[in-house]
Amino acid sequence: MVTPVLPHQNNIQQIGYKLLSMLNFKGKKGEKVARTLISACLWNDSVESKSRAYGVSPQTVRNYVEEQGMEVIEKLLESARKISLKVLKGVKEIDVSIDWTTKTWYGRPVGGLGSSEEGNSWNYATATTKFNGKVLLLAFVTQVKGMTKDEIVKALVEQVVAMGFKIRLITLDAGFYTIDVLNFISQFKYIVAVPVGDVKVYEEFDGDYTTNSKRHRRGEQVKFRLLVYSKEKVRRKTLVYFARATNLDLSKREVLDLYNKVRGPIETSYRNIKAFLPFTSSTKFVFRTLIFVLALVLYSLYTIFKGEVGREEFRLLLILLFPDLFNPENFTFNIIETLIYTIDLFLRR
Repeated sequence: MVTPVLPHQNNIQQIGYKLLSMLNFKGKKGEKVARTLISACLWNDSVESKSRAYGVSPQTVRNYVEEQGMEVIEKLLESARKISLKVLKGVKEIDVSIDWTTKTWYGRPVGGLGSSEEGNSWNYATATTKFNGKVLLLAFVTQVKGMTKDEIVKALVEQVVAMGFKIRLITLDAGFYTIDVLNFISQFKYIVAVPVGDVKVYEEFDGDYTTNSKRHRRGEQVKFRLLVYSKEKVRRKTLVYFARATNLDLSKREVLDLYNKVRGPIETSYRNIKAFLPFTSSTKFVFRTLIFVLALVLYSLYTIFKGEVGREEFRLLLILLFPDLFNPENFTFNIIETLIYTIDLFLRR
């Protein structure tokens, strides 16, 4: 058996108290609201269920978040940026990946949010970079209905530049392939995934390409280097084509490998963030944004210890070290169950 190397207990405890200080709700029940939210993240439970464990009603939690949520969200995001800056201390140039993730719910539609006309989704966009094996959050925006893709990219890039970084390369997936986005990112080195159906090139290709958008005049079209490559589907033994737009002067293989290297980690970061995301019946904009940002901060804190413990080990260590803060209800049963699960995780290493 390989003995796992765990973070020092004091470091984990500091994180727990730091989380509580970040959720600094004002009011008599502010601390209970904060513990409710953090506990829901750590146990991957519903906010409404955890609120009862702390002697506050779900409506009280909603009221606190809806009244003070935007201020708390800003504090949480600032804390996440500080974590990234600390890891990136001394780094001046970075490669940036931009993407969005959609969180869908089923129930009463809420108008004006996300890209869903039915109002059943929330879209969150982030800019991240990878450094020493850690995927670090740099910028965040919530996409509301009517917000264009170039506005999303501009907002994220402005946040990254404001942190003092020079963008060496920017990568985006096919969802951002628009003339306005291409015009904006042309000031940087870039690689963008392109829907093959838009360029209609169904063969191996490496050459110049000019957009042909009917929404833009001839002088507004964008010229770039287009790369098209194919992969064979094993089951049907048919070729599927993929395309990339870039302004890099590298070999085709180098460009494709670089895109995967820079772009790939952001998908992993979203999976990890959602692993800390609690459930809620609230459809309020500020409430759902706050719990997503809180999950994002928990992920950012986890990145500090990545390499020492896995995501689930990190979560369970926090629970084990903070029984008084995060597990007031059915503590004995919960802590034994958690301890067994934690030991099982370590034995499998």
